[in-house]
Amino acid sequence: MTQPLQVAVMGAGAVGCYFGGMLARAGHHVTLIARPQHVEAIERDGLRMQTKTFDEQVRLRARTDAAAVAGADLVLFCVKSADTEAAGAQIKPHLPPDALVLCLQNGVDNADRLRKVLPEHAVSAAVVYVATEMAGPGHLKHHGRGELVIEPLTASRRAADALIGAGVPTEVSENVRSALWLKLVMNCAYNAISAIAQLPYGEAVKGPGIKDVVRDVIDECLAVAKAEGVELPGDVHAAGAKLIATIPAQYSSTAQDIGRGKPTEIDFLNGHIVKRGEALGIATPANRVLWALVKLVEKKPVAA
Repeated sequence: MTQPLQVAVMGAGAVGCYFGGMLARAGHHVTLIARPQHVEAIERDGLRMQTKTFDEQVRLRARTDAAAVAGADLVLFCVKSADTEAAGAQIKPHLPPDALVLCLQNGVDNADRLRKVLPEHAVSAAVVYVATEMAGPGHLKHHGRGELVIEPLTASRRAADALIGAGVPTEVSENVRSALWLKLVMNCAYNAISAIAQLPYGEAVKGPGIKDVVRDVIDECLAVAKAEGVELPGDVHAAGAKLIATIPAQYSSTAQDIGRGKPTEIDFLNGHIVKRGEALGIATPANRVLWALVKLVEKKPVAA
């Protein structure tokens, strides 16, 4: 391995813990910035990474303070989309001038929003394909996949090489915008349905009429994407079905948030399609219904 990177993970939930943990296993110096209950468990016992191929306690640092980005070569930025600007402002005073900030977030506009907060820093959009969850404090479960597609910036190649060396399939691509939109369409098609039903993807899509709902959602997303000047290659409907077949037992991130009584990112998924559809004069009734229902379910108290 070349010189180890100093890596900070801002918002070390399931996604951040997976990629940060993989880098730590490969010998990079990783600091997770997370909630106190996770920090306490990780500092005491390490990060438990329970995957299909290994189950290990990975030793790394964990902190609660955004100042822990100081000295980082690479920052994996993994906060919820609604927290992008606030978290960016928190790390700004401590961020080294030559650090690469890699946005590992849902939605299509986080990197653009973060660049407005960090105009003097390198901020790269990334597309994340991974099925993970936090099973408890300091305990990550990985259910499948784990690829990244990264926007090409000067520092992107070094980060990609480190990730590839850590066992993370990583591509540096000029087509990140298209890839971000494709993932958005997949999230819009399936996340809310899994969340409303509180079922994993494979079970949720078996419901009566659900395949038709998924078709309508995807068609609306494609219409909005086309109006935005984004062309999505191939058969997106078939791609969605194939994706769900690879992770049938996975609950969507939206479902996990609902189950824990946390705010979801639905405003940046189906809500984004509704908002852009309104601006562009495109009707998006299927997306609007899913967005509205998730917003309603968010208000329901979590069973003790």
